[in-house]
Amino acid sequence: MMAAMTITTKDALAKLEALGNEKVRAQNAKNGAGKKQFGVRLGDIRNVAKEIKTNHELALDLWKTKNVDAQLLAILIMKPKSLSVRDVDRLVRSVTFTQVADWLNAYIVKKHPDKEALREQWMADDHAMAARAGWTLTSERVAKSSDDLDLDALLDRIEAEMVDAPEAAKWTMNACLAEIGINSPKRRKRALSIGETLGVYRDYPTSKGCTSPFAPEWINEMVKRQS
Repeated sequence: MMAAMTITTKDALAKLEALGNEKVRAQNAKNGAGKKQFGVRLGDIRNVAKEIKTNHELALDLWKTKNVDAQLLAILIMKPKSLSVRDVDRLVRSVTFTQVADWLNAYIVKKHPDKEALREQWMADDHAMAARAGWTLTSERVAKSSDDLDLDALLDRIEAEMVDAPEAAKWTMNACLAEIGINSPKRRKRALSIGETLGVYRDYPTSKGCTSPFAPEWINEMVKRQS
């Protein structure tokens, strides 16, 4: 087995900075990344992570820099099981950019052994990024194992809260609405009605060949693919 690459925080930051791209910086800034970034393409960050392999201590140091690219790299070289529930909660609440939130949820939160306890905690939280993580985990439960979830209560919350929710949470609440409509035929009509009435992401620009995030279109497209 190939040994992990020995690299310091300074080395990693220099490597990321060298890979910075002005167009990516501009796009990240448009999406809320702020100035603490180099603008590295996601594929290039993945390549750097493959070189380094797992390095939990380096990951924690990179996270502390608050640099977007460094945090994305940190997520890929971090050990989820080496983080306590408190550690994961702290990481989630410290995120300021949704791309970082989504990678953290996908590669760390979803792999953590205590994710269900965290999901329940975050679903009752007003913090935008905590709520985003909670709804992300709930969407996963709806798709994979919803037997002990109260889907009707989730629809009640989405109907009452989604329009006024912070954008960071709104996106994943909408995803949960879509998952309920896709995976629960008996609730599909109500999910479609909620999506249509609320109109969230109705006019969202969608590239050709991609599925719209507007819940009614999303639900209908995925159901059609299943049939």
